[in-house]
Parts: sequence; structure tokens; C-alpha cells
Amino acid sequence: MRNTLFGILFLFILPLQAHQKLPYLQKQGSTTQLMVDGKPFLVIGGELGNSSASSIEDIERIFPKLQRMGLNTVLVPAYWDLTEPQEGKFDFTLTDKVIQQARANDLKVVFLWFGAWKNSMSCYAPIWFKEDYKKYPRAYTKAGKPLEIASSFSENVFQADSRAFSQWMKHIASVDKEEGTVIMIQIENEIGMLEDARDYSKEADKLFYAPVPSLFIGYLQKNKRSLHPEMLAKWESQGFKKKGTWQEVFGADVYTDEIFMAWSYAQYVERMAKLARSIYNIPLYVNAAMNSRGRKPGEYPSAGPLAHLIDVWHYAAPNIDFLAPDLYDKGFVDWVAKYKLHNNPLFIPEIRLEENDGVRAFYVFGEHDAIGFCPFSVESGSDRADAPLVQSYIKLKELMPLLTKYQGKGVMNGLLFDEENKERILSYDDLEITCRHYFTLPWDPRARDGTVWPEGGGVLLRLAPDEYIVAGSGLVLEFKKQGENKMKSSPALGEDGFASVGGKASKTENSWQGGMRAGIGSVDEVNVNEDGSLKYIRRLNGDQDHQGRHVRIPVGEFSILHVKLYEYK
Repeated sequence: MRNTLFGILFLFILPLQAHQKLPYLQKQGSTTQLMVDGKPFLVIGGELGNSSASSIEDIERIFPKLQRMGLNTVLVPAYWDLTEPQEGKFDFTLTDKVIQQARANDLKVVFLWFGAWKNSMSCYAPIWFKEDYKKYPRAYTKAGKPLEIASSFSENVFQADSRAFSQWMKHIASVDKEEGTVIMIQIENEIGMLEDARDYSKEADKLFYAPVPSLFIGYLQKNKRSLHPEMLAKWESQGFKKKGTWQEVFGADVYTDEIFMAWSYAQYVERMAKLARSIYNIPLYVNAAMNSRGRKPGEYPSAGPLAHLIDVWHYAAPNIDFLAPDLYDKGFVDWVAKYKLHNNPLFIPEIRLEENDGVRAFYVFGEHDAIGFCPFSVESGSDRADAPLVQSYIKLKELMPLLTKYQGKGVMNGLLFDEENKERILSYDDLEITCRHYFTLPWDPRARDGTVWPEGGGVLLRLAPDEYIVAGSGLVLEFKKQGENKMKSSPALGEDGFASVGGKASKTENSWQGGMRAGIGSVDEVNVNEDGSLKYIRRLNGDQDHQGRHVRIPVGEFSILHVKLYEYK
């Protein structure tokens, strides 16, 4: 009897353990974490160029380089045209090679399904699909021009796309369920309409002039206080109508066209997501090309999973875990803030591959508790040990146990500086921390010789009121009690800490009016062990902390520093 009970219990536990191996998302404090192999995981990654996974030889050549670059995850396209080159006949050779090479090089994989749409266009649909435009119709402009964009209103388009996607997902489940190499799936790529804000096909027009679904209006009413400001303003402009056509409820302009089109795309993606969840239940997301440079819907991929359309996408595609921005424009700090919302964790699947990416990665993990950061065409970057991205990624992988432990708890900040934005002041209790770009110090000639300042950035993590981790590159931090120095002026000091000019410094001071002062007790360069404990490397004192005046990490160097403060009076 005992053995029988044990056998029944064993059979019950086995599927539970298998389920726990699958990646999933969980809440910690104010943030959402990606769980991989039962532990919080940060995607310290990169996305391959569009054609870089289209041959076995390229995959075998690229993946060892990615390991040398310090990545822990690679985002890889999966191509519908190469997966189903003949209708109903599937080839998973490239998918298998990606998974095999990832395992051989200690990498996780996020697959990107390049199916019906990639950057709006249907360029990755198989030729048999493209040629049969009567069965698989196109979207149309207002002028009646057919586009190389499959219509999201066509059931035939969905059935063809979803059939290939389902077979591909089943294959991944069959080969990877035990290993867990594949940790997320992106459905389609940069969905959106171009040339016009919406599809003007007969099927689309019929729905556009029909009433807005009552359930969606009910959702808007229920969530009125938390709607995105742009969605709220559109609805308010027509008097918060509770019924009517899309134009009657939201107004007659291209922005209403975009809302309508987003509804169609999101419903399509939701059906894909439901299929994915029924086959292999791992995190799912969609990515968006940005609505930047003053462009209107249709001038950018209209109706994609953009921040101002998050309410449409959340309601119509609830099985999508988050919307992710692809970043290629200026204004990085502002763009990431648009996507780290109370109802959307930040994941950056694409960003332009640049020298500044290393410090930007530190910033988003520290400031926004990001799930991941991935430069595009990452294989084009350098794998030299002194390359900024390589240095950054090595340190971020070290820091992961600490970053994931403290995410969502309000004790971390990200720092990012350039020549225009040089300083940020942070406050913890009665402590004031002045954080600046390293080039604000006087002794680096690049600060004044016309050199364009590289971005400096990092993470500030408060372990205790008198204990901090400072990590990153190109930073200098000073600590003091709020209001501790109430004297009108202090003598100007040179870079050695002496008076700048002899005999001209003030000989008198106003009476000290401050209270306790903050001092730097110690600054140690450290490594972070896998369990989050710190391993001492060396003490930085004297010239390395300007005789106790500040904590700094030079431009071009990435370090992790353990700082202890003390008080005196």
C-alpha cells in the first residue's frame, strides 16, 4: 500500500516539476521578473541581424562569438518562408541548429516569429502564400493600392500563418521542454500599417463603420482612471460616448484609424498567443517600431504595440505579457520611460548597436528593473575583452544575483550622463548623493579638448543606510548629509585637493551651522559571487577616491564598487 501511494505521489510530482522548468513571469514588489530554471533572470543579450540565422554555417560561426561577447541570451529570427517552403511541408533544421548551438555556448534563446509581418511587410511569408493573393489578400491604401502587407482581416491569412506557427511551437516543445533553452517567444515583428493608418480593404471598411465592440467600451469605462493619457484624451474628445462607430466614439482622424487597426492586429495576435499557450506555455511579447520624429500614423508602422495604444493591446490581446520598444532614435531616457509603466515591464529587444550600449544596459536594469537589453545585429560588434559592451555584460552577469534580489524594492537607481545631462542628485532619508559624469572631474583632458563625451552610466544600489554598490562606467559620486554645509562659500580646490591659487583663498569662514557629516569609510572593488556575496579585489583609497572626497569609475572601465559610509561631527 505504501509503495502504491508513493507511486501515485511520484506521478503527481513529475508533471509539476516539468512545469516548473518552463520560464515564467512573476511579480516582486513593483516589478515583474522573468524566471528561468526557477531563478530570476536578466536577459543580457543581443538580437541577430535579420538574415544571420538563415544558414547553418552562419549560426555555427556566430554563436561562439556571442559567448565571447558575454551574452547570456540571443534573440533569433525564425523564418516562415524557410520553415514552410512548400505548403504543408515543414523544415525545422535552422531552429534545431540554433537550439543546439545555444546549448553548446551556454546561451538562452528568444525566438522571433517572422510570420505574416516583419516591419509591417509580409516579406517573410512563403512564395506560395505571396503568389496566391486572392486566397491570401493584401491590405489596401485609401486610394485602392494593394500593399505587400497581408490583411489582418483575412481568416485565410490567419489560418496559414497560425498553422506554421503551431507546428513550429510543437517542435520547440518536443525538443526543448526538458532543457528549457528557449525562454520567450516574440509573435510577429514590428506589426503595423504603412502608407495609410489603416487597411481600406472591403472587409476592413465593413468593420470600421460598424459599432465599436461594447465589451471594449466597457473596458474603457471600468479602467477610465488608469487609461493611457492619449487614449483618455481621444475618448474624452467625443464626450466619453458609450456606443457608436469608431469615428463616433473616438473622432474622425488618422489616430482613430490607428486605434481601429490596433484592435484588428491585437485580436489576430491574441489568437496566435492562445495557440502558443496551449502548446508550450512560456512568456510571449510583441515589439513595436517607434512613432518618432513627429510622424503620424501610416508614416510609421501604425497600430503596432505602441505605448499610447497599450489599452487596446491589453484588452484585445491579454495573453501577450508585455509590449516592447525597438529603439533607434535619440532620447533614450525618455523612450524607455514610456514603456516602463505600471502595467508593462520594460524589455528592450532591439536597440541600435553603439558604443554607449554598455552603460545604457546598466541604466535600464537599475532605473527601470528591466527584464532585458538587446542591441540589434549584435554579432557585428566586437568580441575583444576591452570592448565596452563586453566589459559591461561581464559585470552585469556578475551583478545579476544582486539586481534580481533588489528589483522592485525601491532601493536601486540607474544613472546615465552625457555632455548635456551631467548631473543627478538622489536622496535617501537624510543622505544626498550627487552623481555626475566622470568628465566633470578636472583631470581628464578629454573633458575639455573637444572630444564628444561618451555616455557614462551605472547602477546605484542601497544595501543599507551606510552601504552601497556603485557599478558601471564613467561615473563620480559624492555623499553628504542634506544641508550639512551651510557656509556661504568654500575655498576653490585644485585637482590635488590643495587651494587652486596660493594666497587668494578665503582666510575666514562663516561659523559652521551644519550637523552630522557623511564620510566615505571605504571603497572596495569587488566581484559578486553567484550567491550574491561579495569577493574583495582591492581597496581604493588615496588618489583613487580623492582622499575620501568621492567614489569614481573612469570612462572606458567597468567596475563594481562596495562603498561604506560613516558619520562624524
